[in-house]
Amino acid sequence: MCGIVGVVGQGPASAVLLDALKRLEYRGYDSAGIATLENGSLTRRRAVGKLANLNNLLASEPLSGRIGIGHTRWATHGRPDENNAHPHMVDGVAIVHNGIIENHRELREHLQATGAYLATDTDSEVVAHLVSRERKNGCEPAAAVRKVLPRLKGTFALVFLFEGHENLLIGARKGSPLAVGYGRGEMYLGSDAIALAPLTDIVAYLEDGDVAIVTREQIEFLDVTGAPLRRESTKIASSAVVVRKGGHRHFMAKEIHEQPKVVAHTLAQYVQRNGSIRLPAGLDAEFRKVDRVSIVACGTAFYAGLVAKYWFERYAKLPVEIDVASEFRYRDVPLGAGNLAIFVSQSGETADTLASLEFAKTRGQRVLSVVNVQTSTMARASHVVLPTLAGPEIGVASTKAFTCQLATLICIAIAAGRSRGVLSAEDESSLVRDLAKAPSYMARALELEPKVREIAGKLCSASDALFIGRGTNYPLALEGALKLKEVTYIHAEGYAAGELKHGPIALIDQDLPVIVIAPSDATFEKTISNMQEVIARGGRIILLTDQRGASLGASGACATLSLPEMPEVVAPLAFAVPLQLLAYHSAAALGTDVDQPRNLAKSVTVE
Repeated sequence: MCGIVGVVGQGPASAVLLDALKRLEYRGYDSAGIATLENGSLTRRRAVGKLANLNNLLASEPLSGRIGIGHTRWATHGRPDENNAHPHMVDGVAIVHNGIIENHRELREHLQATGAYLATDTDSEVVAHLVSRERKNGCEPAAAVRKVLPRLKGTFALVFLFEGHENLLIGARKGSPLAVGYGRGEMYLGSDAIALAPLTDIVAYLEDGDVAIVTREQIEFLDVTGAPLRRESTKIASSAVVVRKGGHRHFMAKEIHEQPKVVAHTLAQYVQRNGSIRLPAGLDAEFRKVDRVSIVACGTAFYAGLVAKYWFERYAKLPVEIDVASEFRYRDVPLGAGNLAIFVSQSGETADTLASLEFAKTRGQRVLSVVNVQTSTMARASHVVLPTLAGPEIGVASTKAFTCQLATLICIAIAAGRSRGVLSAEDESSLVRDLAKAPSYMARALELEPKVREIAGKLCSASDALFIGRGTNYPLALEGALKLKEVTYIHAEGYAAGELKHGPIALIDQDLPVIVIAPSDATFEKTISNMQEVIARGGRIILLTDQRGASLGASGACATLSLPEMPEVVAPLAFAVPLQLLAYHSAAALGTDVDQPRNLAKSVTVE
């Protein structure tokens, strides 16, 4: 979940490194650091907290070296203090690391038993010690790195800088993403393309087991034995550099407001003018022969998958099992060969989801990924890739990626239903016509923002909150609760409305806000009955419904947010918007760090 970067350049490296780290700060912001070669000697600057602290340090203690590495940290081993901040330096070797060295205790004990002093509590420092020892034993830098890598268990993206080597960086990858960028007389390494986008538009991606030897003149790819490899370069899409706030106070606000546009772009990729869904060739036959679908994801993407479970089962009559990725491969799930497994991830680098994807492939599953980054590891490892077109999402709390995932998943579900004969051509065309209205309904949802802001001004004083819904509104309740807890630090939980009486209703009192998601669908009356149970016990109701629902069921609610009536297939996309706004404005009222909430990171590349 850390961000790493390296540059072999013509001018001072520190400014380039710092600018790249700003684009990687969403990956972690517990501490940051830079190391360069100053007159051939390793020198570093490190600071705790946000990157601004490192920026201030460099202003008073500048670095002038033309080669360097940088790191922004999400702490896994050791407190987020300066001592544990990267880069780590040991006897002429400096490293930055993203991932986890799972056997670091064993390696640490071995090093200490043979006289090494380890200065930090991190798992990463052992790598610097091991490479330094190989250098002392006479190995050249590349040979030293290749000799150490097989001893490391776990996941890593590593970049090495060596004292006395003004024209050499070495990168290595296992599990965690790492890219290289090609410039004119300059070369770069980074955790992802966003970090490198302003520097170059030509990148290549390391595969697992690759080592990259980077100089100003060339980049050479090797396997761990030293045998040369070929890795194709690719041109970065120009949208990868669009990461400004666009006049909004926070990236989260900007990304909430972008949703009508990016959902429209995503739908346009799959919806044809004749009213049918267009998916990659061969998927029709896949849908006809499978008897079960597995959906695997983490966090917000898991909740998108949970909505999709309802859609697949309703429109395609396909049974769906959905798993949190961190549990999927450990519960020994029986998977029939030839079935379909769908993996959902914004970054395409989520460690648990990626590991589950590889597990599914070993069990004979046909793997389809829904990702926002088409060059990601998950995309490259999948049999079929269906991209979302959300564009870069910088706010750590996902918003537009969620609704674009929903847009893509409903297209898949409709196409599956048509392929399996569950939906007629007329059914498909009717659903597609409804779906095409989703951006308009989402834009109408944004018009509720002034009223949402007013409600959020009161909600933010609560210490707890409940979200409830039925059907596809149950996953929305889970997602609404997650958004609120992520950015406000208010304890919030989502429940299926019918489950209230099985325990959670014990929490109801006059201080507990309960957000009820109840469009006037088939479960409306049941949900309103559950709402009345809360009102009878003094709970404070915030009702999110449509105009018909407001006229029928708003009695007793402290506040009501009313959307236009809309087709049921559209509701999850439109109703997500007020929930996001409620979390955002509650956080803004509290003054929390909306875009970079405490303890979180955007791209979760550790298990």
